[in-house]
Amino acid sequence: MTTEELISTVSTDDLVELLESDPQLHMIDVREPDEVADWQIDGVHNIPLGQLEASLGQVPSERRLVIICARGARALQGAQILAQHGVASAVLEGGMGAWASTYDTVSGDFGGATVVQLRRRGKGCLSYVVGAGQQCVVIDPSLEVERYEAVAASHGWRITHVLDTHLHADHISGARDLVARCGATLLLSPSDPFRFAFEPLRDGRRIELAPQVELTVSAVSVPGHTEGSTMYELGTSAIFTGDTLFLESVGRPDLADHAEEFAHQLYQSLHQRVLPLADATMVFPAHYGAAVEVHAGQFVGRPLGELRHVLPALVMDETEFVAWAVANVKDRPPNYQRIVRINAGSESLTPDAAEMELGPNRCAVA
Repeated sequence: MTTEELISTVSTDDLVELLESDPQLHMIDVREPDEVADWQIDGVHNIPLGQLEASLGQVPSERRLVIICARGARALQGAQILAQHGVASAVLEGGMGAWASTYDTVSGDFGGATVVQLRRRGKGCLSYVVGAGQQCVVIDPSLEVERYEAVAASHGWRITHVLDTHLHADHISGARDLVARCGATLLLSPSDPFRFAFEPLRDGRRIELAPQVELTVSAVSVPGHTEGSTMYELGTSAIFTGDTLFLESVGRPDLADHAEEFAHQLYQSLHQRVLPLADATMVFPAHYGAAVEVHAGQFVGRPLGELRHVLPALVMDETEFVAWAVANVKDRPPNYQRIVRINAGSESLTPDAAEMELGPNRCAVA
């Protein structure tokens, strides 16, 4: 085979499937070590481009190889080096930039409604379309709002309400854009500093999707991650916890520069609003980190009763919890201050939004 024939491409959507289905998949990220340490696809092997030719002994040529970089250019150079030595590989189209906007979905029935979870694989962002009858609500939409419209259309639903769980700091919310496109009602907590028109949430606000099916805002304020952090209950079957409770940790309290004060609030929110719920209640968070495995057809979610037994933060007393939460916050999300300003409506959205979002979410206490 020619060197050209040894080089192919793979889309990020295809990579999602390969991660699930191909045990022979071997990913090589040719970026520099600091780039990979900052943000990577779980399971990659880092061989910087400048060291690749001297490191051919580390390349399992008999396996399916996918070469990754920031945008694709360095990966192509890496694939060319491998091809010159008779090794076939595929370049990830668009690199990590494209990976940041790659989604898959999973759906299931809870409390008489259908929950569709959209997983933004490169960011670890989770958003939801919850529908019954002919109506649905969207929770925590990202910028690619056409994805939520497509989910609604595929189920024959009309989007009636759009909700954010809080003022996001790691990614740009698509809530306002989605509302403008579909004419839905935007519901937000007035305790976060939004500077545009919305319908303020109040405790106990109910959105009826169909007879006997209600999405209930059980707590307008579950402060801690932000002052306006809100969780939504789907009957007694599921809760959408935003950044208050994750599957691997809890939300970080420091992004508003009031870490100790917010940590106390977060402890109270967890113990007064979340933990009193039934063990069978499914927890659907707004993000997941590297410690959480993601599989096709399986929700990123766990029953609350399971989390009680695996998350040390949920059994600490308040003094211990606050000390732990304040001491264990790591690097903040990239560009988080500007992202907050855009999401709050105090700065306009610009064409470089997609670039600004690149990188992992860092919303949990590590």
